[in-house]
Amino acid sequence: MDADTLRAAQAPLKDAYRNDSGKAKLTLKARGTLDESKIACKVETGRAMAEAGLHPLTGGSGAELCSGDMLLEALVACAGVTLKAVGTALAIPLRSGVVRAEGTLDFRGTLGVSKEARVGFEDIRLIFELDTDAPQEQIDTLLKLTERYCVVFQTIANKPSLSAEIVRR
Repeated sequence: MDADTLRAAQAPLKDAYRNDSGKAKLTLKARGTLDESKIACKVETGRAMAEAGLHPLTGGSGAELCSGDMLLEALVACAGVTLKAVGTALAIPLRSGVVRAEGTLDFRGTLGVSKEARVGFEDIRLIFELDTDAPQEQIDTLLKLTERYCVVFQTIANKPSLSAEIVRR
């Protein structure tokens, strides 16, 4: 896809959202089913069922997906798509690229071993390895705009309103 094709696809959407901001809002949903026989949750991905379980450093077998890995995978997916869209819109030539996310966890927090140890990632690093001849100024703009428009990156960076509840069946 080139910049003109992308603009043509997005122009009617942008116009509609400018005229009626309510059209721009969508509630995305995810659903999982608790496994009855083991510590796992089967998550419906829309394409296949993904089974999440305990990481081996918290007593899991490693046979199931780790939700921490899934968070990083969501970040990689979103950042990669965003980078491609921004690069396309700005006509920045990208021959190829790899997107990596790395995060450091201290499992003492998750297991309740230490109240000082954080539950969750201490830090997350997002790395783009790009094959491009674009000048550094364009690369800097590409990174800046990718950070700005990546939904997962911005959600992690700017904590959304969050709630949890238990509803009895």
